[in-house]
Amino acid sequence: MTDPFVSTDWLADHLADPDLAVVDGSWYLPAAQRDAHAEYLAGHIPGAIWFDLDGYADKSSALPHMLMQSGPFGELVGRLGIGDGMRIVVYDGVGLFSAPRVRWTFAVMGAPDVVILEGGLPKWRAEGRPLEPGETRRAPRTFTPHFDTARVADLARMRDFVECLGGRQIADARPGARFRGEVAEPRPGLKSGHMPGAISAPADTLVENGRLKAPEVLRAQFAAAGIDLDKPIVTTCGSGVTAATLKLALEQAGARDVILYDGSWAEWGGRDDVEVVTG
Repeated sequence: MTDPFVSTDWLADHLADPDLAVVDGSWYLPAAQRDAHAEYLAGHIPGAIWFDLDGYADKSSALPHMLMQSGPFGELVGRLGIGDGMRIVVYDGVGLFSAPRVRWTFAVMGAPDVVILEGGLPKWRAEGRPLEPGETRRAPRTFTPHFDTARVADLARMRDFVECLGGRQIADARPGARFRGEVAEPRPGLKSGHMPGAISAPADTLVENGRLKAPEVLRAQFAAAGIDLDKPIVTTCGSGVTAATLKLALEQAGARDVILYDGSWAEWGGRDDVEVVTG
């Protein structure tokens, strides 16, 4: 696969490229008590556009940050100054947390060249590289979306996977205690536990110092968890964010067929007509 990362050196050398769009995709869980937009306004990589993961979502859904319809998404990112044929570089304020979700979103919508800044904003800061305050405004562009439904699992597909009709392994990126149902979910009203047949693969065990672990380390971890990289996989998590990190890690380890359940546990764990298991 094409390298999904670019280095801080590469980005520093290409910041002025006319067909480059840098995107701050920072997003934090409520427990982090961090305001992603306020931090962006205080200082971001020069020229970076703010991408609001919750704001740029399907507002007709009660579920958090679900994918928009392709038409509105194309209009939105075009107004942000992101157009056809551009290279999109995404970063976040943790290093590697929400950037994979933003990258996946653009890829699902048909953007052909979307990469992640390795080490994210923490590495950029640590190297003493420049930051600028305020909101970046770019001239509008034309972004032509091509929604790739094959990359996305919905509830109906997940029912098939659970019933073994779809033939996909289910990899859950939530922390182990949540997967096992030992602690309550952070979102009110959701059951504790996991989908029948799911395998625990916590996203926080795949990242070290804001970067993915080495491919050989990831392969060993997935093998120990019982995930077969040669078979199709669907990733899930609490709300579809860290599922994208898990998807990226699986692909870096060698998996070739990985899709993501957009609704994730926010959908499955809130329903009474699906099975939930613990342990």
